[in-house]
Amino acid sequence: MTVVAFDGAQLLDVTGPVEVFTTANSHGANYDVRLVSPTGEDVRTSSGVRLGVEGGWQDLPLRLGTLLVPGKQDWRQAVADRGLVAEIAHLAQRSKRIASVCAGAFLLAEAGILDGRRAVTHWQLARDMATAYPQVTVEADPIFVRDGEVITSAGVTAGIDLSLALVEEDYGADITRSVARELVVFMARPGGQSQFSARLSSREATHPAVRHIMNTVGADPGTSHSLETLAHEAGVSTRHLTRLFRTETGMTVWQYLESVRLEAAQALLEAGSDAVDTVAEESGFGSAESMRRAFQHSLGISPTAYRARFRTTAFPLALVHA
Repeated sequence: MTVVAFDGAQLLDVTGPVEVFTTANSHGANYDVRLVSPTGEDVRTSSGVRLGVEGGWQDLPLRLGTLLVPGKQDWRQAVADRGLVAEIAHLAQRSKRIASVCAGAFLLAEAGILDGRRAVTHWQLARDMATAYPQVTVEADPIFVRDGEVITSAGVTAGIDLSLALVEEDYGADITRSVARELVVFMARPGGQSQFSARLSSREATHPAVRHIMNTVGADPGTSHSLETLAHEAGVSTRHLTRLFRTETGMTVWQYLESVRLEAAQALLEAGSDAVDTVAEESGFGSAESMRRAFQHSLGISPTAYRARFRTTAFPLALVHA
């Protein structure tokens, strides 16, 4: 497990995954975790904290298991470092598995590693990545995305989710659960889970009618909301509300309503043991079949499978021990 460190790297991008993998070793895993820098000298991270490294890239073995690349707040400055980009490209060729955290995806993209692949980065940077690297299929929403041997993850704490998923794939759920408990983190977020809450998006709406409807739906997703009743409550026509919603949020009223209901259903499945039919009713889907379709479309799994995986993070990866 080779973790790249360089001046200006996000501290948690580096230390979060390192903590996961070294903790896994104390529970039966066997990761050879190496923190290296371009020069072999210590680095100063974005927060000003200095990190000691074990050496430079020239000290690594010829073949590597997993290469993990952190991000830098100023991604343009990072990708302008031609030596850093070239060395990451070289190390990637020697690695069985390549991963990035947050803006680390920009370094992978600049190195050509993401050409023709799906990838994710922090949601605030997704548009920048899509513009700068049109050869990459950028997904703004998931926590992490796997495309072949390359796995990219979203904002800083998503690197912990990604690392737990890698540990689970390599060593199983029992060891990963022990790691999550020791670090006091959840291991319940599958890669397809959204980076942000639909209910919080009302804070970004500027039109009072849209914001009012978003808050109303968010407060009680289980109610049988209809476009007509919502428009009446907002004091506008259904056509005007539809147009406003599309302009303000980029989605329809129905899409927003379904996303809030999906969050509510996830919370009920995670926290309780009610039957799926009951969860569907309480979250506003009305029927288990409607809820199942929403789960399959958004998360790629059924509500029953989601509940069963509440304490797992697994996604299909080839077995690679770094």
